[in-house]
Amino acid sequence: MPQPDLSLDEVVARLLERYERQGSAPTLLGVGPMSSLVVRAALETGRDADCPVMLIASRNQVDAAAFGGGYVEGWTQSSFAADIRRLAQEVGFDGLLYICRDHGGPWHRDEELRAKLPLDEAMASAIQSYQSDVEAGFNLLHIDPTRDPSGAVSLDAVTERSLALVKAIESARKECRLPLTRPSRVPERRTAPPVSYEIGTEETSGGLTADADFRSFISGLLARLSAQALPRPAFIVGQTGTLVRMRENIGSFDGATAQRLAAIAREHRLGFKEHNADYVAYDLLAAHPQLGITAANVAPEMGAAETQALLALADREAAAISRNPAAGVAPSGFRRTVEDKVLASGRWVKWLLPADKGTTETDLRADDARRGVVALACGHYVFTDPDVQMARRQLYANARALHIAADPEREVLDAVKASIARYVQAFRLDGLTTWLRSSR
Repeated sequence: MPQPDLSLDEVVARLLERYERQGSAPTLLGVGPMSSLVVRAALETGRDADCPVMLIASRNQVDAAAFGGGYVEGWTQSSFAADIRRLAQEVGFDGLLYICRDHGGPWHRDEELRAKLPLDEAMASAIQSYQSDVEAGFNLLHIDPTRDPSGAVSLDAVTERSLALVKAIESARKECRLPLTRPSRVPERRTAPPVSYEIGTEETSGGLTADADFRSFISGLLARLSAQALPRPAFIVGQTGTLVRMRENIGSFDGATAQRLAAIAREHRLGFKEHNADYVAYDLLAAHPQLGITAANVAPEMGAAETQALLALADREAAAISRNPAAGVAPSGFRRTVEDKVLASGRWVKWLLPADKGTTETDLRADDARRGVVALACGHYVFTDPDVQMARRQLYANARALHIAADPEREVLDAVKASIARYVQAFRLDGLTTWLRSSR
């Protein structure tokens, strides 16, 4: 994968300099690759807005073939990178593109957490996954060792595990020999290029919110990294009060805390990264550049935007067939197929609102309204199911035949782009790529 002409370390440095001069700087947006359509939407939006595109993949979404790949498109790191390259060419995106690992680290594949792997096995799994990231040309690796089947992890343990992971990744990166991108008569290979790092967590159970803890963690971590000649991170993650469940941000964004933590990060020349910015009110998002939040991640909202557009199309299909049964169009059954597959997947359980804890699959199957809410929030988990794909193809064919959508795929794509554009506008990202390249 060709590397961008500016690393994320360089981008962060320029944004921090701009903030110091102007008291404001654009907030980078990390988009979760919930489907290939979401990736295309992010690339088209980045092209049109002239802004960087950061695609942030969790281990459940994208992972090595040795672990079974990811639930999104069955992507491994290499196929994910190849598809991004293809899609970027198709849409004419030639801006700053960053492939990022979100929440790498031990136990970040759900099955490993459920199996309660021993620490050494979980760390080895994480390192193997990171090595595949490096080989595929990922640009940013999130080091998050805060997940543990035994419960909360102490800050000392977070630091120790972070150091061990970065050290192992750097060793693997320097030993990794990748083919040169330019053709050569003589086979040549190069060391894998440097990567940028993101360290920390937004988890409310282990997040860094107290000023003293945040400052102590950063200073201790940087000192230990320096002592071992390991690279500094580009980003430090902190908790701003956000928390996503279903299609809501049930947390309470705390601008004052975000501003203080971002200032501490700047003292150490680090970008401050927020996770779980999904569904945050626009006025609060628009305050991010002034608060000094260097980057923010959004993922479930993008999957829900695609699902919502598809289900709305399915409802229009059903209404059109009901109005004109003589047309002889067989219903796609898209809505029911998605609802059934989502419930059967069990992935919806972790997204339930606190008041709904204890809800069972049987409860949802007996309640049309609640079943629809769950399907809307979690439909992206089953986009690659063969039955869902078949129903989607039939839905699109019916939409054209019934004259309710001339280009149903474009209609869905534009809905996702609108969701992404809300953040691009709030974070003042328009024109950022040109500014970054011209400020070198």
